[in-house]
Amino acid sequence: MKTLPPLVVIEGTNASGKSGLAVELAARFGGEIVSADSRQVFRGLNLGSGKIAPEEMKGVRHHLIDVAEPGEFFSMHDFQRLAYAAIEDIRGRGAVPFLVGGTGLYVASITEGYVMSDRAPDLAYRAELETHTTRELCDMLRAAQPGVEIDWNNRNRVMRMLEKLHDGDDFAAQSEPRYDCLKLGVTWERSALRRRIDERLERRVEAGMIDEVKGLMDAGVSVEFLMKLGLEYRFIAQYLTGDIKSENEMLELLATAIKQFAKRQMIWFRRDKAIHWLDMTGDPISEAAALIGPFLAAHGEAEA
Repeated sequence: MKTLPPLVVIEGTNASGKSGLAVELAARFGGEIVSADSRQVFRGLNLGSGKIAPEEMKGVRHHLIDVAEPGEFFSMHDFQRLAYAAIEDIRGRGAVPFLVGGTGLYVASITEGYVMSDRAPDLAYRAELETHTTRELCDMLRAAQPGVEIDWNNRNRVMRMLEKLHDGDDFAAQSEPRYDCLKLGVTWERSALRRRIDERLERRVEAGMIDEVKGLMDAGVSVEFLMKLGLEYRFIAQYLTGDIKSENEMLELLATAIKQFAKRQMIWFRRDKAIHWLDMTGDPISEAAALIGPFLAAHGEAEA
């Protein structure tokens, strides 16, 4: 049987510290990071998406950040195609690929090797979907894929999954993994995670997150697109257009929504029994390194 090449995966919830941990580990093991985040692919979506700043990268090369313009159609298929190319480029230069992110479907499309259709998008079907309410779209998806886990408030995500199913992409049934994955999970106990979410939200607002969204709108990015992105972009857009009356109300609603989303993320990730959950209250870098080193060595790659 052919041995699959190694891929280190770091996945987990919002505000868990995935990005910083991944940078430290990638630097230690001569790695590069492939971002698996459905919003960080867009240019200009920085604070709202939690995009790592250049100075925080500490010289570690990152891929699949800022690869699309706001408003462009970008699907999971687009992500998978670019991620595969980035991983092979990293491996071809003798570096170690690290797949890092919190968008569960994007991560799974690589770790499970989803086989997806190469057919062009069905524009007529997409136009038909646009005529339905978000609740109707969710009902359609539940009927087509019972038990699926997704951010049900993210209309764009629900539509994209319906489109893929329409094109014949049965994620559960058609998988051809390309990599042997070491999966490391990053999260915190519930009360600690809620506190981290509140603290991160406060920092990002102080750094200008509301002005970021206003700047996107002023530059011609549609409110519809921002609403489809969900969470920060949805609630701030609603505040800026007057649908939410005060900044305080918006921030309270947003904080609650992020916490609910983090809970759904955990439901998704906890289904995968292959994930090794790191103890973030201890020494997660050493714990992770103790797993990554032997994993790479077993594939004939040098330990750090």
